[in-house]
Amino acid sequence: MDNKPLTLLILNGKGAGNEDLRDAITALREQGFDIAVRVTFEKGDGDRYVKEAIALRAETVVAGGGDGTINEIATALAASDAEYRPVLGILPLGTANDFATSVGIPEEMEHALRLAIQGKAHAIDLARVNQSHYFINMATGGFGTRITTETPEKLKSALGGVSYFIHGLMRMDTLKPDTCEISGPDFAWQGDALVIGIGNGRQAGGGQRLCPSALINDGRLDVSIVTAQELLPTLLHSLTGDDDNPGIVTTQLASLTIRSPHEMTFNLDGEPLSGREFVIEVMAGALSCRLPPQCDLLS
Repeated sequence: MDNKPLTLLILNGKGAGNEDLRDAITALREQGFDIAVRVTFEKGDGDRYVKEAIALRAETVVAGGGDGTINEIATALAASDAEYRPVLGILPLGTANDFATSVGIPEEMEHALRLAIQGKAHAIDLARVNQSHYFINMATGGFGTRITTETPEKLKSALGGVSYFIHGLMRMDTLKPDTCEISGPDFAWQGDALVIGIGNGRQAGGGQRLCPSALINDGRLDVSIVTAQELLPTLLHSLTGDDDNPGIVTTQLASLTIRSPHEMTFNLDGEPLSGREFVIEVMAGALSCRLPPQCDLLS
C-alpha cells in the first residue's frame, strides 16, 4: 500500500464525540490515509496544533468545527511560512456552518473528510482587520452582530441556524442603528446602519445571505449596509433569497475603513472585536483550501 501524506485534523472539543466522524476517520485510515487527530480545549490550541502540523510536514490541516474554528486555523496558517504551509481542509461541525455551507462542503462526514483530504486545492483570500485580526467568511456589525453573540447555546443546539432569526425576533425591542462612516477607494458612505456585512463569503448568522455575490478568490470584499428602518423585512428578504432589496447599499472593495463616534462591535467569523475604527484589507490568495468541484464562490 502506498504511503499517503499526513493529514492533521484539528477538532473543536464540542465535536469530539461525533460518531459519524469517528466512523469516517476509521474508514479512511483503513484505506491507507494517514490521519492524526488533535482536539482543542482552550484558546491557543489551534495555533499550537498548526505549528505541530508544519513541524510534522503535514500536507493538509483540516479544521473540524464551526466558523470560529475555521477562522482560528486559517489565521494560524496565514501566519506561517508560505513555503511550508499546509493546505486547509474544512469539516463542518458547528451550529450554522455558514462558510462551509456557502462553499458547498458536504454534510455527510465521510464525504466531507474525503474532500478535505483529497479535494482540489484553490488559492483563496483572507481579510485582515486592524493588522491583527482576520476573517475567512464575514465580518458583521450592528443588530445582527448582537443577535449572533447573544443567542443562547441551548437554542442554537436545538434549532441550528434558524435560532439566530428567532432570537432576533425576540429582541426587536432593542433595535438601534450604529452611526458610522465607511470609506474605500472611490466609495464613501455615512449614516445610520442597522446591519453591516463585509463578506469574503456570502452568509452569516445561520444562513442570512448578506453578501450574495461574494467570491473568495477575487481580491475584493463585498460590502452590504442595511439602512432600512425596519429590520424584519430585510431579514425576510435574506431568508427567502431575494437579493433585490432597496434598503441595502452594496459595493465591492479591496480595502475599507469604518469609523464611528461610539464603540462598535464586529463579529469576525464568530469572534467579537470592538472599537471605533476598523481598517479592513484583503490578503489576496493568502491560503490554499480544498473545495468541491464547481464551488459557487470561486471566480
